[in-house]
Amino acid sequence: MQETWRWFGPDDTVQLSHIAQAGASGVVTALHHINQGQAWPDAEVLARKRQIEAAGLSWSVVESIAVAEEIKTRSGDFRQRIADYQRSIEAVARAGVKTICYNFMAITDWTRTDLMYRLPTGGYALRFDHTDIAVYDLFVLRRPGAEADHPPERRQRAEQRFKAMAESDIADLEHLLIDWLPAREFVYDRAGFQKMLDVYKAIPPDGLRANLIEFLNEVAPVAAAAGARLCIHPDDPAFPIFGLPRVMSTADDVRQLFAAVPEPASGLTLCTGAFGCNPRNDLVAMAEEFGPRIHFAHLRNTRHEGDGSFHEAEHLDGNTDLIGVVASLMREEERRGAEGRADAIIPMRPDHGHLLIDDIGKTVNPGYSCIGRLKGLAELRGVMRTVAAFREGRVR
Repeated sequence: MQETWRWFGPDDTVQLSHIAQAGASGVVTALHHINQGQAWPDAEVLARKRQIEAAGLSWSVVESIAVAEEIKTRSGDFRQRIADYQRSIEAVARAGVKTICYNFMAITDWTRTDLMYRLPTGGYALRFDHTDIAVYDLFVLRRPGAEADHPPERRQRAEQRFKAMAESDIADLEHLLIDWLPAREFVYDRAGFQKMLDVYKAIPPDGLRANLIEFLNEVAPVAAAAGARLCIHPDDPAFPIFGLPRVMSTADDVRQLFAAVPEPASGLTLCTGAFGCNPRNDLVAMAEEFGPRIHFAHLRNTRHEGDGSFHEAEHLDGNTDLIGVVASLMREEERRGAEGRADAIIPMRPDHGHLLIDDIGKTVNPGYSCIGRLKGLAELRGVMRTVAAFREGRVR
């Protein structure tokens, strides 16, 4: 597998030189200053590629060309948005960047309630707490119908927690849930967020799935003609929040999408953390079943908590058998090589590392500090080399 690293562009505190020192050969990035669904100009794409290559690295994966809400809801100027998306696919493919990761999450991107969850080691992790979500949903946002989405015991815990919270605590929670995300220029206020929730009231999961299929029927042929590969990222978390429809949370969601859009250029980003936070998902089985259409992998781990909450775990020490996943993906690479596929090597990146050592206190993108991901990449590299050694018969 190709070792890659997420980079948020020139403003990222983790520099390209740090990525090279970590031993990665590829960069996963986007034009983060053009992230509202506009078409990406060739000149901007090539400038970013030259910047990466000047550091001795390759631009391996685009993550992400933003999918506008108009596309997800098939409303407003969605036709122009799709045309712009097609132009962006062609622009990055012309530049030689052929793997494009995207998501189809309604309104939100990845969602956590705590970006500084203290671990027993003294480091910090990202965490999702169902009670905190219920606090915001029920008592701050006051979303109509929210009571039905939270069981009685959670509602009771949420009410008790809400009554103990200061205004500053509520403001911090709201900031995390609706107006923060790395590399996103636009934000929501409470009224704007509720307005978007109202839009999605009329779109059930099957409706959002139909919109995703229509989108892919329009853009996947463009990617195939350009020699590019689209790979959808799962919902994160991989279960509903705020009453929003989810269409990429389980293995069955993937099966339905692949059956509806059989074009091989339309594939999957196997994010073991996002899929893994849903206990229904067996990531090793998913790697085996969907292997031929896995175009990219995010390798991280989560630890389930009793009420369905979770936190980001050590890469090799959560509820997902990451060693088994890596072994499966490497078998898929071997199979592809025997077939002569041009995409035999699957790019991977360590994801959502812990905040550790002297990164604590620095300004970093939460989940994307240097040392935590360096640790994760080193562990995953060890797994990959061990799997290769067993396969080659060098160890028994």
